[in-house]
Amino acid sequence: MSKLIKEDIDKFFIGQFKAFESSLNGESKKPLHAKRKQAIDNFKELGFPHAKHEEYKYSNVAKMFGKLFNVGNLSDDSFSLSLDEASKYFIPELDAIRLVFVNGVLDNKLSDMETLPKGVHIQAIKTAADDYAEDFEKHFNTHEIEGADNFSELNTAFTNGGVFVKIDANAVVETPIACYYFNDAKNADVISQPRNLVIAKKNSQASLIESYVTLGENTSFTNAVTEIVMEDDCVFNYYKYQNESDQAIQVGATMVHQLGKSVFNGVTLSLNGAMLRNNLNTAIHKEHSETNMYGLYLLDRKTHVDNHTVVDHKVPNCESNEMYKGILDGQSRGVFNGKIFVRQDAQKTNAFQSNRNVVLSDDAEVDTKPQLEIWADDVQCSHGATVGQLDVDQLFYLRARGIDKHTAKSMLLNAFASDVLSNIKIEAFRTLIEGKINERL
Repeated sequence: MSKLIKEDIDKFFIGQFKAFESSLNGESKKPLHAKRKQAIDNFKELGFPHAKHEEYKYSNVAKMFGKLFNVGNLSDDSFSLSLDEASKYFIPELDAIRLVFVNGVLDNKLSDMETLPKGVHIQAIKTAADDYAEDFEKHFNTHEIEGADNFSELNTAFTNGGVFVKIDANAVVETPIACYYFNDAKNADVISQPRNLVIAKKNSQASLIESYVTLGENTSFTNAVTEIVMEDDCVFNYYKYQNESDQAIQVGATMVHQLGKSVFNGVTLSLNGAMLRNNLNTAIHKEHSETNMYGLYLLDRKTHVDNHTVVDHKVPNCESNEMYKGILDGQSRGVFNGKIFVRQDAQKTNAFQSNRNVVLSDDAEVDTKPQLEIWADDVQCSHGATVGQLDVDQLFYLRARGIDKHTAKSMLLNAFASDVLSNIKIEAFRTLIEGKINERL
């Protein structure tokens, strides 16, 4: 059965690529399409990842896809979204550069790019291949990175939606870029594959928020890729927020290339969805760089969230800090697989990784696998994972002071989550997440 599903899915996407290719007309002769064709050839070799792939043994996306997805057209131009409907999902009180995507494609009417701050360049990725040819050719899908899988190849093959973002050298952009991804599944199932390329030039600072929502009762499948390229002395803050529908299947890859001495801060927040798979892969190429990765998954019902992370220390004198926390209730399932590579030349590396989970239900499940692979000898590295229930002594302490059981549990869980939430530097966004968590708890 699983093999049949996999073969059917492979044939479907290969067939869709042929139709997609024929619709490109003269564009098929441009350099971007050569990368698309190479990617679909790579996809054909291994096909759609399934449970026999070691990295997907706990998250059989192929099974979910085959069971839930009524495979039809890859896209449907009849889908539309009004600004009034979309604005209900915007982050309240947030002053941001707003980019709105409908089924993976940038919607200029719903976006707000009329007055971009100085030093910020944004446009649809398919036109950036021409308008920013030098940067695009240098950085789009050119940097190898540990942790990339065949979903990324599939996304590259269908590159057409998404955006290109360039932050000029010395630009300090205080206004965050907020990307709102809407899957319109009100009338039919939908597939979206947004592809973004972000280039932060020397001595720049910027923040990017990605928020995902599926509208309607039908199934959506999102396969998203965001590449972030960082040059010397830049600071980049990245936030990913998932509060999807119960029918949403999502695979997302964020690939961070720290080509220069830089600081990357990433926060991943997962609240709901049928199956959410987050690949956050970072490669450190320059000494004295810093990488910080935080995650919080607050799950109930049958939500399945899988966080796979990679930090690849290629050079000496760098530091990485990683902390992921999970709160699981109902029949939810959380998966964490974090890998840290310390290459032979990466002496004086400091790398720390932690995954902690609180399970509130007998039916919830956690699979955690922190990993270190170290080839250098002068390093400080540690990793650890815990799975448990609320601390009985702490709960008793609060109850003994007149706090009811429900409030006491909520206080402890909020305190547990606060270590992650404190790393959200955008006040309006942090307020939204804190409110969502308080509602849930």
